[in-house]
Amino acid sequence: MFYRPEDGHGLPHNPFNALVTPRPIGWISTRGADGSENLAPYSFFNAVAYTPPQVMFASTATKPDRDGTKDSMSNIRETGVFCVNIVEYAARDVMNDTSGPWPREVDEFDHAGIARAPCETIPCARVADAPANLECRLSQIVTLEGQSNLMAIGVVTGIHIRDDVLKDGLVDLTRYQPLARLGYKDYARITELFSLKRPGE
Repeated sequence: MFYRPEDGHGLPHNPFNALVTPRPIGWISTRGADGSENLAPYSFFNAVAYTPPQVMFASTATKPDRDGTKDSMSNIRETGVFCVNIVEYAARDVMNDTSGPWPREVDEFDHAGIARAPCETIPCARVADAPANLECRLSQIVTLEGQSNLMAIGVVTGIHIRDDVLKDGLVDLTRYQPLARLGYKDYARITELFSLKRPGE
């Protein structure tokens, strides 16, 4: 089949997310100017540069109690910082709980019973038990085409790695099984790895 997005796809559900997979999940923790904290997962997330290390995530919806966006992006606008918490398979249920359309006054750490710890380089909380946390200083917020589509790019200022994730000095993904977002209501976990040597190496 072929379709132009503006004409519709004619399928029961939008296939776009199911085609661009798997996508890592950025579990974004933020703090507002008033000190309130928020934790929410975003699957439009990835690393975008090595030096300095930079990541991005995109928010593509809005809430009635925020100014044309959601809690995470609104908090980042106010404070200029955020933390990316890496999601493991064992945290799938509590991660999913934090994706709900909760009012802005709800603290998802408390709501889902998630332990928090302070970041080292930014004034923000992080998921204490996550396999890794990337503390970020906002570089820019980019307005994308469409309604309420915003992308935040952050420079990574500090990295936490849980001790049991490292094996022989390398990050061993099989030790925590990263969770990935697929399409529809589907997810996947990484349990097997293989290596490829680049040409010329």
